[in-house]
Amino acid sequence: MTINWTPDSWRSKNIRQVPVYSDQDALAAAEEQLRTSPPLVFAGEARRLREALADVSAGRAFLLQGGDCAESFAEFHPDNIRDTFRLLLQMAVVLTFAASRPVVKVGRLAGQFAKPRSEATETKNGVELPSYRGDSVNSIEFSRLARDPNPERMVRGYNQSAATLNLLRALSQGGYADLKQIHRWTLGFLDNSPAGDRYGDLASRIGEALAFMEACGLTSKTTPQLRETEFYTSHEALLPNYEEAMTRIDSTTGNWYDTSAHLLWIGDRTRDPDEAHIEFLRGVANPLGCKAGPTQDGDGLLRVIDTLNPENIPGKITVITRMGNDKVEDKLPALIRSIEREGRQVVWSCDPMHGNTIKSANGFKTRPFDRVRDEVERCFDVHRAEGTYLGGIHLELTGQNVTECVGGAQAITEASLADRYHTHCDPRLNADQSLELAFLIAETLKRERDDRDVGSSQVATG
Repeated sequence: MTINWTPDSWRSKNIRQVPVYSDQDALAAAEEQLRTSPPLVFAGEARRLREALADVSAGRAFLLQGGDCAESFAEFHPDNIRDTFRLLLQMAVVLTFAASRPVVKVGRLAGQFAKPRSEATETKNGVELPSYRGDSVNSIEFSRLARDPNPERMVRGYNQSAATLNLLRALSQGGYADLKQIHRWTLGFLDNSPAGDRYGDLASRIGEALAFMEACGLTSKTTPQLRETEFYTSHEALLPNYEEAMTRIDSTTGNWYDTSAHLLWIGDRTRDPDEAHIEFLRGVANPLGCKAGPTQDGDGLLRVIDTLNPENIPGKITVITRMGNDKVEDKLPALIRSIEREGRQVVWSCDPMHGNTIKSANGFKTRPFDRVRDEVERCFDVHRAEGTYLGGIHLELTGQNVTECVGGAQAITEASLADRYHTHCDPRLNADQSLELAFLIAETLKRERDDRDVGSSQVATG
């Protein structure tokens, strides 16, 4: 058990990036309703994820984490959930086939309803109102009533998360994820795209391999791994009121688990070990992520890791670096050296989205795909030079045919951003851009695997 910790010990600490609720009675009522609601995930599932992430930290698997920037109540639809799940399946197949290693699939789904903001308020036409902080806090509509934080929204977020998880479990375990369906996973708007063509070729090769395996007696009926997949959920633990209410003691181990998601992460704005967000997360047994931006230094990151994982448990901590493509070589090596020098076991993951956000000439917040791709390539290069393993990618993406990030093989321009710009917060990669990035990562992982095989062969014969 964690020393001097209770699920509510965070309340005595300084806190940032949380709403101020005007109706404390309504907040207490919402917390009580959540406290008596069923868990969304189970402790055993979180332990399985931690074990899978331990394999990632050892270089035996790869972490694919992706989904919405911020889920919304307005766009809640089974087709949207299915399409994002399907895209993650496609990306995982690309990575698994090339790298010949398992891919741990974690969605930014079923709970990603709150967002940190750079400014507490925003002003339009001389009117100043609280900033939009995600649908579990307030509404994106710019009015006094809509922007007032409403604790009942946390309950609605819980209910939507429960419905989303129900569908995700059905999709992952009910036959939709069967590899025999691989051709059917293709999204319609990928039919005439370069990434879609490459995926089609890959699917045909996998289909041939499956036909051979079936002839040998290995079918989806006899081999569950061919028809089912493990799929986990995650979100930023930004609202401790919500997370505390969802935290329960596991009867098997006696440990506390936050049952709102399998993995929770701490953001770059709330990672102070002396403040409330870290205080809450240090007491739960879930696997945890911590974002590390260009202002993070090695000693600070080490302190965060030691606070969250004092026993140095493999798979417990994923460090998600988010530097910006032009700062990777300057900032990342020092973080890696600090952690490696002290022997801390972590999963290293790259978030190439958040450090590469710009505003277009026509006023849209966007992310140039070239910068996203460049940060991924630079991260791989730095880890290779440091002798460490970049074991994960963290992306804001959607299975919808949006135009929010410029560039990519489709050559989305600033002028076309307005065509299908649907995000409630930050711009997301569409399916074509996501697959293009998956093929890039797959090729890099394959080269690294081939280099290791050559090195092992030389050692064996030398």
